[in-house]
Amino acid sequence: MSVESDVQQAPGLSEDVAAVPQGNPALLGLITFLPAGITLGLWFIGYLDTATLAGGMVPIVSLSAGLFLLVASVWAARLGASPVSAIFGVFSAFWLSFGLLLIAATSGWWGLTSPAAVASTQRTYLLSFLIVFVLLTVITLRLPLTFTAGFVLVDITFALAFIGVASGNTGLFPIAGITTFLFCAVFAYILADGMGQDLGGKPMPLGNPLQR
Repeated sequence: MSVESDVQQAPGLSEDVAAVPQGNPALLGLITFLPAGITLGLWFIGYLDTATLAGGMVPIVSLSAGLFLLVASVWAARLGASPVSAIFGVFSAFWLSFGLLLIAATSGWWGLTSPAAVASTQRTYLLSFLIVFVLLTVITLRLPLTFTAGFVLVDITFALAFIGVASGNTGLFPIAGITTFLFCAVFAYILADGMGQDLGGKPMPLGNPLQR
């Protein structure tokens, strides 16, 4: 994912005036997304205790991902890249709200003092974001295939997590961990492509869009 703005020259300016570098907020967004994504995957596979919500995850999901994805979203919006801003914005919303959910579930905030209340809130939370991420996948089919593959893996992860919480089937969580690592790998590939191009390298193949 890259952000490129066409620089329009004002009347009277010389045509050889160099364009002001705009930067690529996708690089910031992707590289700060990965630590939180990897942490989530480790939690799903049991590296962290999956029987409880690990409050120690709050700094990495809220600050590493949530905060810096918000910065990337605002940066992209200022460049006029609204789709990029929207994508980073919804992922920022997830990570920031996930951090608050972890705090509430581990400290008893907002009345989340019983396992039943925590489970009910988790189901609602996961279902809401699952619907939004499926919508995001469908409306971004004009992006290269690699992006669609990453979003589909996000959808699968949320579906597995939702079903696991709703049914009490914790055996689905390790599978969700695998799909989490897979979408992290896809987004790392996209990051490598964007970073390489900004450093003067050739574009890496990202596949043709499913919708033109």
